[in-house]
Amino acid sequence: MDTANESIVKNFYFTEMSDLSGVRISLFVIILLIYLTTLAGNGAILLTIGTDVRLQTPMYFFLSNLSLLDILCPTVTVPKMLHIFLSEDKTISFAGCAVQLFFLIDMVGTEIFLLAVMAYDRYVAICSPLQYTTIMSKRLSAKLAAGTWVSGIINALVHTSLAFTLSFCGPNKVDQYYCDLPQVLALSCSSIYLPELVLLLVAGIMGSGAFLITLISYIYIISTILSMPSTESRQKAFSTCGSHLTVVCLFYGTTIFTYGRPISAYSPKQDRLVSMLYVVITPMLNPMIYSLRNKDVKKALVKTLSLKRFS
Repeated sequence: MDTANESIVKNFYFTEMSDLSGVRISLFVIILLIYLTTLAGNGAILLTIGTDVRLQTPMYFFLSNLSLLDILCPTVTVPKMLHIFLSEDKTISFAGCAVQLFFLIDMVGTEIFLLAVMAYDRYVAICSPLQYTTIMSKRLSAKLAAGTWVSGIINALVHTSLAFTLSFCGPNKVDQYYCDLPQVLALSCSSIYLPELVLLLVAGIMGSGAFLITLISYIYIISTILSMPSTESRQKAFSTCGSHLTVVCLFYGTTIFTYGRPISAYSPKQDRLVSMLYVVITPMLNPMIYSLRNKDVKKALVKTLSLKRFS
């Protein structure tokens, strides 16, 4: 690496932790409770799907992948955040920031692709029910799930390598609760034209592509549901698809807002609020949305928890 690309900055400093001393303990308790609720809710979904034979279908296989992502995504950022609240050590090493950024982009990218795959799965189930088991075989489901994880890793490698080969000469104050791509790029003292261009292209092409797959799938799904003669069939179809559509709107809306704009258009206070939604709040809400709106999951969850309680 040549001298121009060597980093002078050895640590980053989370500036937004500096003015929270008065409510530090309260924030620690709130975020810890949200994190524990996230782990418990998604862990229960994983346990239920893994132990109930009635849920061994592609739909619930993809849901288990979503629950795993919803455990991993906050785990990338929340433990460090909690450590900062307790210790008042607001720094993160250069390498630690790179690792955190890589896994965050990996989890977010994987979830974007996974939600598109889940939309396609619902499209096949609703629009071609007789061919569903043939089309959505275990082999294809495994390939699709693996593809989302591999795509997330490749996406993260590209963005992280572009970001951390830049020069960082100071300031080293990250205007965020954790290391995220827009805030890290804003600290570089070299040109960010290429990484910003790649960020916008990926957000525009891959993100919009996944969103379009989801949108088109749901246009066909809603059209098919509305043409069903039975009210009970329509209600069941809307119940299974409604959960996924709610999660899609929450996650796509916040991530597109975060990554789909030029760095110069970022507003620190607004972006911190939005980032908390998709990194901390949404992973907690997802198991609630699926368990409350999906009768099969609700019944299986109650059965599993009852068995564990009395075993």
